[in-house]
Amino acid sequence: MATMGKYCKAYLLKQFRQFNQWEENTENIRKENQEVDGQTIEINRELTDEDVLYLQENYIVTDGIYKDENIIFDNVTDEWKEFCHQALEFEIPNYEVVSG
Repeated sequence: MATMGKYCKAYLLKQFRQFNQWEENTENIRKENQEVDGQTIEINRELTDEDVLYLQENYIVTDGIYKDENIIFDNVTDEWKEFCHQALEFEIPNYEVVSG
């Protein structure tokens, strides 16, 4: 069963592609359903700069909101984390419980 993380943020693929060590695992791209001759078939889709991917709390990039499915990028290094913070301004919110 897919696991939903505590936090992820959507970005356009062209933003991720600015990272000089970016490599896409295209085998994990979500499939699309298309109707051909009255039958629904799954087809591979091609990612474009305008596609939305999700940066998860663990710095893995996915094609969908679940942190353990459709993983497109998982080469998590210090350079990648720095790129996420500096270029993408990625920050995980600190949700403090406020007692009333």
